[in-house]
Amino acid sequence: MNDINVKLTVFFENPFWVGVFEHVENNFLVVSKVTFSAEPKGYEVLDYIIKNYYSLVFSPAVETKIKKGKTNPKKAQRDVRKQMQVSGIGTKSQLALKSQHEQNKKESKIRRREEKEADVLKRFLLKQYKKRKKHKGH
Repeated sequence: MNDINVKLTVFFENPFWVGVFEHVENNFLVVSKVTFSAEPKGYEVLDYIIKNYYSLVFSPAVETKIKKGKTNPKKAQRDVRKQMQVSGIGTKSQLALKSQHEQNKKESKIRRREEKEADVLKRFLLKQYKKRKKHKGH
């Protein structure tokens, strides 16, 4: 059986409102972070989910355990109230976001190095061209 659990946590991280999507499937957690400018209303969040959920970039998977079992409705209500009081995200989600950040850093470092090498080569070829053109005309 394929268990899928998706959770969105919206909280204020000075100076922006941040939403963290946590997607758990087959005991693997992937996370995506979204920044909102102003405090999003419920309908704005729903609209964002409908339009952009499938274009979100998720972090690499982190293994996690899913707790199964029936919960008492009153306990579920207390848990929801407790989650509303706590701002922020869980540690597994933070680890997943950290690994996504590290991966993005590596990719951008490689891309910057390639761009720099291409720029150096371009300048070298331009200098060679100018040097040859200067000597042809005397």
